[in-house]
Amino acid sequence: MCGICGIYLGRPGDDSLQAVTVRMSDCLIQRGPDDFGTWVDRTAGMTLGHRRLAILDLSPAGHQPMQSAGERFVLAFNGEIYNHLQLRDELESDGSAPVWRGHSDTETLLACISVWGLVATLQCSVGMFAIALWDRQERCLTLARDRFGEKPLYYGWVDGALVFGSELKALRQYPGFRGELDNAVLKRYLRFGCVGGEQSIFKGVSKLPPGSLLSVSLADMKAGKRPKPAALWSAVDAARSARHSAPESPEQALSNVEEALNASVKRQMAADVPLGAFLSGGVDSSLIVALMQSQSARKVQTFSVGFDDPRYDESGHAAAVAAHLGTEHTTLRATSQMALDVIPKLPELYDEPFADSSQIPTLLISSLTRQHVTVALSGDAGDELFGGYHRYVWVPRVWGKLSRMPRGLRQTLAQMLKLVPSSGYDRLMAIGGSVLPSQYQIRTFGEKLYKLADVLACGSDRALYGGLASMNRHPEQLLAPAYHFSDSLEDLYPALAGFDQVEWMMLMDTLNFMVDDVLVKVDRASMASSLEVRAPFLDPDVFTAAWQLPLDMRVRNGEGKWALRQILYRHVPRELIERPKMGFAVPLDDWLRGPLKEWAEDLLSSENLDRLPQLSKSDIKQLWHSHLDGRGHYAQQLWAVLQLLAWVKRWGVA
Repeated sequence: MCGICGIYLGRPGDDSLQAVTVRMSDCLIQRGPDDFGTWVDRTAGMTLGHRRLAILDLSPAGHQPMQSAGERFVLAFNGEIYNHLQLRDELESDGSAPVWRGHSDTETLLACISVWGLVATLQCSVGMFAIALWDRQERCLTLARDRFGEKPLYYGWVDGALVFGSELKALRQYPGFRGELDNAVLKRYLRFGCVGGEQSIFKGVSKLPPGSLLSVSLADMKAGKRPKPAALWSAVDAARSARHSAPESPEQALSNVEEALNASVKRQMAADVPLGAFLSGGVDSSLIVALMQSQSARKVQTFSVGFDDPRYDESGHAAAVAAHLGTEHTTLRATSQMALDVIPKLPELYDEPFADSSQIPTLLISSLTRQHVTVALSGDAGDELFGGYHRYVWVPRVWGKLSRMPRGLRQTLAQMLKLVPSSGYDRLMAIGGSVLPSQYQIRTFGEKLYKLADVLACGSDRALYGGLASMNRHPEQLLAPAYHFSDSLEDLYPALAGFDQVEWMMLMDTLNFMVDDVLVKVDRASMASSLEVRAPFLDPDVFTAAWQLPLDMRVRNGEGKWALRQILYRHVPRELIERPKMGFAVPLDDWLRGPLKEWAEDLLSSENLDRLPQLSKSDIKQLWHSHLDGRGHYAQQLWAVLQLLAWVKRWGVA
């Protein structure tokens, strides 16, 4: 894995251009500690910077930025092309291959681009990547990103210059970069705990969408034009196409999934450095490890993290699966203090505000794993592709009942429930506690009634899903009135014709939660330790095979990932897998009332809150005190605020 960056002025540049590019690439050293390089075209004011984590071809022949054999193209590449040897064979078979200098996938990409063109090459490439390609003949820069958005790429215009990089911290090194907070993204951030979509936290800086490219010519730069990204691949279109080509036999559909997964795992096990896998003991990671071990002549190295709090410790389950499969397994025994020590580093590692607290155990297991291997396979994306989230079962059940009740009646009931403050219900419950048996006493009774009111008020199943997908259903309550941007849960996600309720939710999770949360979390956490993480589920053939399955082969009898389970049970006994889903969490509620209390109260000081007038100081402090007093579970909402404040404290905003 690597880090890339660069500048395009569109006019002749001086010697300072390379110095700035070096500073940009130095910010990305954790993404590529093994080597670095820059390339400059002074006549066009064009630079490329690269930090290398050597995975394939550890020799100097893999150095980047790399020029094509004919010297027309220069490439800075972050990622892995898993089928690059197949692409080389195709060039060899038609006599188009150059004299190879090494065996890196970067060289393969350049050779294919020289013969087939960039678009055709990317459409044939299977992998994760973010690239910057300079065409010396056409004087054109093209940025591109992989189908699912596994690798990040930011870009923006600063005083007429196009500046880009794998992380925002690289862009901040460009002279004149102002870093002005984009108020329009704050509500979405507070709702979901991440900065999603094409926008970044800064005005004028965007994320290149997954499966797209952006081409900017010298003529564009001179005319002051700002071209828009063009789509190369669409998950929605690919899902539609897969459904239309589904095999008639369910048995064949299941066989296609197994075949595609086996092939993906085999391709992703290719590396010139030590390789292993994350193993939680759940369906997804256990299946990936089982397929790895079945194709390996030696013991696969597997890694899990166990906490001293048994409520969050899955390490015993992981160890049992590892023992059955015969892997070489390592468990990190993480204490709460180890996790707490990570927290001050988060704003540096996630250089946009990010509030999925599972980032903490992900950082810990990445650090452990890097002590043993350089590449790790993961089970990420199994839930989105094969129906693993509880909401795929819960939403149809609940909406089936709600939709039979007139909408007006539901909304009236919701309004009536909210006539009494949440704290009022709690006081009533406290009074009733003197006569009610203990099992009927609910300390957060008001909070639960308010959640019921939100469910009753939903006008559609899309709104119901939107609420469930939100970390905070009412982000406007954390914002000052002047920054209340109107939206509705129904407007958060587009309608898609031709997909049923559950399929629609799976696509929305693939396009949003997976890209904006899961993949960002894993990328930053793994890169903090210079560890490359690969996700075999994110293979176009696996995606196609998943969407060729009938829905009841993904979600059946109230259980998700039915198809994956059938494949896994051929390798691991059912009793080692069948258990309640724990997730990858930490005890935030307890920590914020205990060891993190002083840290949180410092961030929530009036001085820090005054740095962000967009926030409602009084509402946030009230939420904090309610949490401390045990009058509700507000850890997630507070974590989003705290990570935003910590980020501002570290980076500052204009």
